[in-house]
Amino acid sequence: MLLVGLVALAAGARTRTTQSGLRDDGTPVENLADVEVDSTLALDPHAVTLRGFAKRAGDSKETFFVTNNTSHAISHVSLLLRYRTLDDEMLHERTVTVNVGAGPGETRMVSVPSFDKQRLFYYYNGPRPRKSATPFKVGFKLLGYDIPVGLINH
Repeated sequence: MLLVGLVALAAGARTRTTQSGLRDDGTPVENLADVEVDSTLALDPHAVTLRGFAKRAGDSKETFFVTNNTSHAISHVSLLLRYRTLDDEMLHERTVTVNVGAGPGETRMVSVPSFDKQRLFYYYNGPRPRKSATPFKVGFKLLGYDIPVGLINH
């Protein structure tokens, strides 16, 4: 009987890991196409578009939609993400690679671990948190993408 009670207590203490109501609100993420990055490859900076960025103060992940604007399938996308305050002060900058698996013109939702390990920031275009937190903006630069050889499974 004690074991059943402990199992029920543990099940009730679950951490919520999903966001309800996540949608592509059409808000594009700023494209930092003019940011200088060491690259010897010619790359169309508009080959992908990011929209619908979401990160609440309590979230451990950042979620956004990636649209493939190329005429071929892509499997992975490498991005430079730059986080700034609303006064344009730099907070953080990092490079991420996400698995997209999208055909031409297709959009996929992706998630990456948040830069905000202490959960003190929230994306300025999302819901305002109840707790004290700082809003931030994010911009991206396309660093590269992979074109798969063979078929891509959807």
